[in-house]
Amino acid sequence: MQCPKDKKITLVDSTFANNLSVKHCPDCQGSWIPADEYQSWQARQPQQQVEPQMLTQSVNVDFVQSPFDTKAALCPDCQHYLSRAKVHFRTPFYVERCMYCGGIWCDKGEWDVLAELGLHTTIEHMFSPEWQMRAREQELAEKERQATIDKLGSEVAAMVFKLADVLEKHPCGEFGVAYLMRRFDN
Repeated sequence: MQCPKDKKITLVDSTFANNLSVKHCPDCQGSWIPADEYQSWQARQPQQQVEPQMLTQSVNVDFVQSPFDTKAALCPDCQHYLSRAKVHFRTPFYVERCMYCGGIWCDKGEWDVLAELGLHTTIEHMFSPEWQMRAREQELAEKERQATIDKLGSEVAAMVFKLADVLEKHPCGEFGVAYLMRRFDN
């Protein structure tokens, strides 16, 4: 079985934590997780629900995006193209999966990030349109929040965020928003 990123290198047997058998590339350090191995391992793991907004939490992983992350690849098992799911992490990256046979490719360090975030037991969910849509919405919300901080400064932005939370929870909060909008219409 050849590495999907560097087709000249043969994958070797290896194991991730918790006895998940994988095929590892000694050159690029990526790993192929055969679907049957993953499903068997997955069935033994405690299940948890992870939402895209949880990805903004800081994790203790020294991660540098692989130079192979943007390279298209074919499944080493069945030679179909690997689909990509973007992980909206501090340093975004793509996990790849064969939609035909179900195998998963993780470039160097990606599995560690997925495990730290608790996503490693539910990788297939990341490929759903719903997950990707919620992840994009979260990414846009974070960019909007950062733009607000950049324009107003951290002190004023903190007050705006706090006021927005208060008004959002108040039963008549829309009156406060309307008042502010009228103030700025002049």
